[in-house]
Amino acid sequence: MTILNSAMTEEEKILRRIPFEILILASVIALASLFFFNPLIALLILSGGALSTLSFIWLKQTVTKFLLFGKKKAIKSILALYGIRLVLIIAIFFIIIFFFSRNIIAFVAGFSAMVPVFLAEAVVALSRMKQWKS
Repeated sequence: MTILNSAMTEEEKILRRIPFEILILASVIALASLFFFNPLIALLILSGGALSTLSFIWLKQTVTKFLLFGKKKAIKSILALYGIRLVLIIAIFFIIIFFFSRNIIAFVAGFSAMVPVFLAEAVVALSRMKQWKS
């Protein structure tokens, strides 16, 4: 039972750490971009990372909440909520494309900061699993 509790706490630690890591990585990329591009690019990278962080937090909270519902009701609620979520993300991208069409790559770079964070967390988790099995 303690192994299960320690695994849950380790997973919970990782899930709490990921939003901060996304925001930190997006901030580092935004600061580095100040040396090569204008401040608007840095702001768009930072805002993309912030939106990615908020999206991850919202995803984590809603999945946790929906797991408490019955299976049939949870599926309907999840489909409705994620449909709305997808529309909101697309709307934000269209607003940025409309106002900052030449700088959309900067926003996407910030929004995509979650990919290297997930990759790093997966590598760390896999290395810990191999150490545990040895």
